[in-house]
Amino acid sequence: LAVLSAQEVAWGEALPAVRRRPYWRSRGALRHGLAQVLQLAPAAVPLHSPPGQPPRLAEGDGWLSLSHGGEAALLAWSHQPVGIDLERADRPFAAAAIMQRFFPLTEQRQLQPLAGEALRQAVLRSWLCKEAAIKWRRRSLAAELSSWRFDHSSGALCHGGDGTVVTPMQGVWGAWCWAWVGVGAERVQPKPLTWPADQG
Repeated sequence: LAVLSAQEVAWGEALPAVRRRPYWRSRGALRHGLAQVLQLAPAAVPLHSPPGQPPRLAEGDGWLSLSHGGEAALLAWSHQPVGIDLERADRPFAAAAIMQRFFPLTEQRQLQPLAGEALRQAVLRSWLCKEAAIKWRRRSLAAELSSWRFDHSSGALCHGGDGTVVTPMQGVWGAWCWAWVGVGAERVQPKPLTWPADQG
């Protein structure tokens, strides 16, 4: 709590108990990670990050994207807009149902030969890239998810409404997989932050 702002502490205290500690931990991680980039003390980082909203810095300090789930969080920072997403590589879900509900028909046809684990991995990869692109554009998942088509051969994403085309960077870190849309992912990143085991 020492690095958090008074407002972040108050926002956390207003959350249900099950969400309070993850919120504080993720904002603490944001502040520690950004302190390295901005060369500031963690408590001095000009971060505005209410619960449930994309984190933002003061104008001129760059763009942020945050993804977290369970025991891991991933932070992206760039001088230009950026979006990232993080998911467990073994996350179980109804891949066929998600594909049929949210993916455009052209993408569904591309995935038609797949089944079982191969389909789950392909749907997860597509979802990661689409969510990263949506965060990059500062849009909502509900409004934009069905508009994006992922090409499973080239790795490119195309927006069916305005024709925007991007090629996300993707990777795996331990039990987690990630996707990044924006400038800067090709650079070497700082070592991931971890907490001692006794802190949970």
